[in-house]
Amino acid sequence: MDPRYEPISEYAFLSDGRCAALVSRQGSVDWCCIPRFDAPSCFGRLLDADRGGHCSLTPVGDEVRIERRYLEGTLVLQTTFATDDAEVRLLDGFLMPAEGDRRCGRLFRVLEGIRGEMTFRVEVVPRFEYGELLPWLQEEAGGVVGVVGGRVGLAVHGDGPLQRSRHEIRGGWTIRAGERCRLLVRYTPPQELHPRVLDPRELLDLDREISDTLVRWRAWSARAPDRTAPEILRSAIVLKGLIYAPSGALVGAPTTSLPESLEGPRNWDYRSTWIRDSVFALDSLGRLGFRDESEGFRHFVERSAAGDAGQMHPVYGITGAFRLVEYTLPHLEGYAGQGPVRVGNRAYLQHQHDMHGELLNLAWRSRVAGRSAFEPEYLRFLETVVDEACRRWTEPDHGIWEVRHDPRHFVHSKVMCWVAVERGCQLLAGSAPEKLQWWRATRAAIREAIETRGVDPGRGVFVRELDGRDLDAALLLLPRVGFVDWRDPRMLRTVEAIRQDLCEDGQVLRYRSPDGLAGREGTFLPCTFWLIEALARQGRVAEARALYDRTLRCGNDLGLFSEQFDTHRGIPLGNFPLALTHHAHVSAALALHEAEG
Repeated sequence: MDPRYEPISEYAFLSDGRCAALVSRQGSVDWCCIPRFDAPSCFGRLLDADRGGHCSLTPVGDEVRIERRYLEGTLVLQTTFATDDAEVRLLDGFLMPAEGDRRCGRLFRVLEGIRGEMTFRVEVVPRFEYGELLPWLQEEAGGVVGVVGGRVGLAVHGDGPLQRSRHEIRGGWTIRAGERCRLLVRYTPPQELHPRVLDPRELLDLDREISDTLVRWRAWSARAPDRTAPEILRSAIVLKGLIYAPSGALVGAPTTSLPESLEGPRNWDYRSTWIRDSVFALDSLGRLGFRDESEGFRHFVERSAAGDAGQMHPVYGITGAFRLVEYTLPHLEGYAGQGPVRVGNRAYLQHQHDMHGELLNLAWRSRVAGRSAFEPEYLRFLETVVDEACRRWTEPDHGIWEVRHDPRHFVHSKVMCWVAVERGCQLLAGSAPEKLQWWRATRAAIREAIETRGVDPGRGVFVRELDGRDLDAALLLLPRVGFVDWRDPRMLRTVEAIRQDLCEDGQVLRYRSPDGLAGREGTFLPCTFWLIEALARQGRVAEARALYDRTLRCGNDLGLFSEQFDTHRGIPLGNFPLALTHHAHVSAALALHEAEG
């Protein structure tokens, strides 16, 4: 690893439901996108140590002990810096707006002296447009600095001494016991950045606004069932933090281009919303009592597709845009020198047939949870989703893993088309009776194709592709959607075959089949949690518990999980934190707790 870069596990995640940031254990914000999850970074040292920019509050001196934790029920981070003679706490987070408040991107950093005194090096080094644009700094009265860079304006407030140079802000703050020193980096549209909005009195209200933020986070977290395990609630809070509040869309991760492999170009932008991943995550939140988020997302998808599944894409921008043109940023070296850095994701051009089943399954779970009726417009939309599944199921697609070679006849995709039709027959019999015969005939044909061509006749296990022999960890999801029982002999054999063929040091690979990309990716943490759930539901509880406890150690000390894990180097890989991993963690933990009684 390049020593200029922190390991991914060293970062904490901050969010206000609009913007995101990653802050290191040492107190440096090395990734921050304002005013939206998918905006160009204003602090991007995560992807280029020299050009990316950062906002750091770093203790001066050696032998500083560091401990950190999230304040209970929130995404507000508390980091404690201590020596034998001094101790200072740093509070980091985004101010959470009240309902109806359109403000966003208000990053607060508060130092509080506990004992002795400690000096901190303060550096605010904005670099806009992914590090390509140096900022224009405009000093104003009262210690507030206006920062302009292209489409973004920042107001930097500090009640400690700050010195402005041409493109950055620096200072040295000595914090003594009982003192508080505050830094506020606040988004302002550049056309509105003038002395009237650079009000130094804003810091006077900051402590109250932080208290309000804690109250809002804890009011949301309190909706979880009593005695919810802390690690489960932490994953739920992360999922909440990944939802773009204005639209209801959930991003796959708040980052782009963190490498899945240290030997190849497996770097992708995950700051968009995937229908499949979002349904997974919202299902987990719903099982914990957080159901409003599902309502927001289903309206988002319906709007984005203009009410017709024939126009639906597998992935959208967080405001509903579907043209996510993918391009690279050659001026950035990439995390630890591992480029390319990508923006956008051409998966929007793919066919991924599993999304049809996921949308019907979301509606079905809502009905099972007690919802008695849906709006007529939504029922008509679901009808078009079922129709699309009936028309498309015989076609190849790019599948759950978005392969970048030619589409294939993936068994998981066929199963999810079956799910769409099965749930459609159950949910829409009253609203579309004229289509039931077609739907039922299609449902039977899909099942027959899977059970005759999607099972290896020699081993009696489900396989990755029709008429194929290779395995795929997505097959672990077949019982989750009701296609087969957890303890069906074919499923028991499939689970065991995946453990034999796709596991490395207990962790699960997605597949071993060639996928047309160079480099070797790590084990896929969501798949490992899927295996844990399968073992638990098959009665192999001790094995599930052992693997669960071991997999928790693939997360960091704050309970955050990346996408993948390199079992040889013992490091996380891929974008961070990943919504799909946190969903799979919740699902596995609930299955394990249920199996253990």
